[in-house]
Amino acid sequence: MKRILIVLILVISAFAGQAQTAKLLADKIVAIVGDKIVLKSDIVNYIEDQKRQGNEMPENAECFLLERMMQDKALILQAEKDSLPVSDEEVEAELDQRVRYFIMQYGGKEAFEQIAGRTIYQVKEDFRKSIREGRLAKSMREKIVEYVKITPNEVREYFNKIPKDSLPFYETELVIGQIVIHPKAGRELEKYAQDELADYRRQIEAGQKTFETLARLYSEDPGSKQNGGRYEINKTQKDWDPDFKNAAFRLKEGQVSPVIKSKFGYHIIQMVSRNGDDAVIRHILRIPALQDEDVEATKLRLDSIRTKLVAGTITFGEAVDKNSDDQNSKFSAGIMSGQGGAFVTIDELDKNLVPYLDKLKVGEFSQPMAYKDEQDKQAVRLVYLQGKTEPHRENIRDDYDRIAQRALAEKKERTIDKWFQSKLPTYYVMVDKDFQQCESLRKQFPNYVSK
Repeated sequence: MKRILIVLILVISAFAGQAQTAKLLADKIVAIVGDKIVLKSDIVNYIEDQKRQGNEMPENAECFLLERMMQDKALILQAEKDSLPVSDEEVEAELDQRVRYFIMQYGGKEAFEQIAGRTIYQVKEDFRKSIREGRLAKSMREKIVEYVKITPNEVREYFNKIPKDSLPFYETELVIGQIVIHPKAGRELEKYAQDELADYRRQIEAGQKTFETLARLYSEDPGSKQNGGRYEINKTQKDWDPDFKNAAFRLKEGQVSPVIKSKFGYHIIQMVSRNGDDAVIRHILRIPALQDEDVEATKLRLDSIRTKLVAGTITFGEAVDKNSDDQNSKFSAGIMSGQGGAFVTIDELDKNLVPYLDKLKVGEFSQPMAYKDEQDKQAVRLVYLQGKTEPHRENIRDDYDRIAQRALAEKKERTIDKWFQSKLPTYYVMVDKDFQQCESLRKQFPNYVSK
């Protein structure tokens, strides 16, 4: 359990309700490892947050959580002793990610600051140390298990110890690759979309219409249309289209951009306000209309790729790298991922895709097929059935990789446990008398001082 990161999430979310009061009332040191402390509020906040989310907690939850938090303190101490590097850039990036999450949860920067009772800057300052320590603990865990490997014999020994009636049952699973291409509109319709946006910009600058009104009327971005095209954006965010983000941050407050192109279509952007790397913007998106011939041209392109794949003159990975627009699978050689990693079950797939798979044998490529992607955007795809399993009880032949992953994870945990057994006695450890009933603490920290 990555305690520090969990506490960051929970403490920030505690501003939203009763956990803030719990933190104030329960602010008491319940454990010390070396010069690192654990507050009871850390434990209370976590449990209260889990309850608010409807999650059940075991009777010994406080004991378990304190043990894990103390273990992380030991990891942090050793990481500092070993001078493991954690850069300011890593810490800042994680802080930004966490803060953006809560801004989205609470409906905007102003709402979050009101609930938190402090500015974004103050929130970051409050938790910068916690983030840094969290990354130190993670780095130390990784260092401890850096050279832990698993052999085939160890995998078999691990598997043979599992009771036969406890082996999981797997439904049919597939390994599927896809090449996805978004058809491009003809030059005339692209020009038409650009001219529309240029006219909207003219109306805004002439004072005839507000940007917000035109966005509500004409923007094709469902995520911002109803709120007048408004977004809160940070310059360091990597999930924005780079051309869109760069164009936005070149603007002065109140300025409207010329027409710009992104992977989603064409836009005009207005800079509403800016504070350092944080900004509030509005945009209007127009997507050039597609015609049937545009989709057919994309099918022909994919059919040509399919011919090369069947002939073996290009590998599937090469075809994905050179042609696919699907960012979700582009960097996995086109292979879709599911809860089982590279294996996906039927119920994880697009229902419109399933009938096509019934016609494919392992190693075959489908004919190009038109469909709408998750953003309801027109696309054409070619599917590759790389592998398929029949419904079966887990066995070493068909499921070696996933069994090996579990065996390796267990071996790493044993390695970390041995590390704790050797290192913990070398640290000063204090546990509050209220936790003396925790048997697991006595086993993990046999020499602790009780106060």
